Amino acid sequence: MAITSSSPAVASRCANVRAGVGVASSQNVTDPRLGPKLLDELHSGAPADAALATVVAAAPHAEHRQLALVDAQGRSAAWSGDRALDVHGTRTGAGWAAAGNLLASESVLDALGAAFDQAGELEARLLSALQAGLEAGGEAGPLHSAGLLVADAVEWPVTDLRVDYSSEPIAELARLWDVWAPQRDDYVTRALDPGSAPAYGVPGDAQ
Repeated sequence: MAITSSSPAVASRCANVRAGVGVASSQNVTDPRLGPKLLDELHSGAPADAALATVVAAAPHAEHRQLALVDAQGRSAAWSGDRALDVHGTRTGAGWAAAGNLLASESVLDALGAAFDQAGELEARLLSALQAGLEAGGEAGPLHSAGLLVADAVEWPVTDLRVDYSSEPIAELARLWDVWAPQRDDYVTRALDPGSAPAYGVPGDAQ
């Protein structure tokens, strides 16, 4: 998942991922409880569209919310309540879902999907999608935060990068990815089998 907003610390409230289960966003007058509930529904065996319907039906003030999710099989679903803010919308495709509010136009969502559908490593494709959305107009106001959250074969996210407040959050997130990318797999190795982890080149977890 990649996300950006004019609000601070957007990823801390809106981004949710669970290895082997899926990814879910709860946004727009955010209720942070809804993302984990979507993942719980996916974990129970519900496909993305059924999980979304269940959570929307039970959510208080659902008309204010936007939800988007992709399950582990690549099935996607997204929803915007009638009271989502200003220009808003959703798009879905094979293996991806996009949602936005306070947008310059709905063409931002189309740009996101087109960029994500290009070949490449997942994190790089997500960042390309954010950049494409920005170039298509992005949010109507200035952006201040962004996040990148990816799970793989282990129980914890293998990438969890955040820019909580910046004048250029997408550019800063891309810089963080450039630092993290060559070390990402080594941090998984050192967790699972410290004896086979690289002896040099990977900083310690604490100083």
